[in-house]
Amino acid sequence: MSDRYRELHSLTLAFLDAFNRCDLDGVMSYFTDDAVYEELTGRVNHGREAIRKAFAPQFEGKFGPIQFIEDDTFIDAGSGKIMSSWDMTIERDGVPQIMRGLDLLHFVGDKIVLKQTYVKTKAPHYTAP
Repeated sequence: MSDRYRELHSLTLAFLDAFNRCDLDGVMSYFTDDAVYEELTGRVNHGREAIRKAFAPQFEGKFGPIQFIEDDTFIDAGSGKIMSSWDMTIERDGVPQIMRGLDLLHFVGDKIVLKQTYVKTKAPHYTAP
């Protein structure tokens, strides 16, 4: 296992931990100024301020308590690309639920330049261009 592999795995776990601690500043510290975040809805956010705005409702508790539990992580150390699958626990209408999802992360150095999020759903989601 290479040093870069270990570094990327550590960065990915620390990034996930910042979400679980509800630390928006900590989460944002992983993004480059010109990063791109593609939400599970298909919405694309360009730049740190747009990404912060997209995350704000979650960190303000709009969706209730949310926790991410790492399931599996695939790392291509040479390209800086990660696929991190997780279970997200969330409470909706007073009922705890678990959603399965994954993030595709692209690191340059120790910063994320692209985060794409995907979640399993009961029905397909389509957003017209």
